[in-house]
Amino acid sequence: MKQLTVQAAVLLTTTTEIDRMPSTTDFNIAKVQQRIRAAEKKYLRAEHSVHLLAVTKTRPASVIRQAAAAGLSDFGENYLQEALDKQAQLDDLNLQWHFIGPIQSNKTRAIAEHFSWVHSVDRVKIAQRLNDQRPEHLPALNICLQLNISAEANKSGVSTADLASLATAVAAMPRLRLRGLMAIPRASDDPEEQQAAFALVKTAFIKLQQTHTDMDTLSMGMSKDMDAAIAEGSTMVRIGTDLFGVRA
Repeated sequence: MKQLTVQAAVLLTTTTEIDRMPSTTDFNIAKVQQRIRAAEKKYLRAEHSVHLLAVTKTRPASVIRQAAAAGLSDFGENYLQEALDKQAQLDDLNLQWHFIGPIQSNKTRAIAEHFSWVHSVDRVKIAQRLNDQRPEHLPALNICLQLNISAEANKSGVSTADLASLATAVAAMPRLRLRGLMAIPRASDDPEEQQAAFALVKTAFIKLQQTHTDMDTLSMGMSKDMDAAIAEGSTMVRIGTDLFGVRA
């Protein structure tokens, strides 16, 4: 009987120690947050001026719950039905959901009803549908205009030439709140090329701010180019791989 008691005590102690150990997700979140703070300091940005948006496309709801327990509150999703399924599983949590993928016209109602932010508006038709379908009991939907800064034919986004007119249209819609710009420049492993592309986005942002003074968000920078984005004024970085590992 005494031996069993000792074994039970050892098992309890071991289980308790395991429960206290940080998970891999917790460790990765801490590493990413440290990288953000280091970049803020390096590029003379105000501390905590860059917000972390966790990109969780293809990740299960259990991973999001774990990340929320570690302190994250904002989660970005690309695929509507997948996101809705996860929202249903996590409706006991107070999370901010961001839609960051391409938007089809037949998906706008669900996006307007279930998200707090949309980062990928690139035409007036989509913006108008989001405005008209945003429920009255919810706050205005936060909007970032997606700018195709590298003019890539295979990538979504408004052109620099059409950006001002789109911004004016969105700003006039009562159920939308124009917050800023989102961009995904052409992929590059060269930090100087990365920073040059983000500098163009920042220039466009500053020009728009002269008319739309409430704009406050530059959604740019991912795992591979986060530092360059922060150097050029990003206020929100969208991180998936460095938080949760390479997707299977």
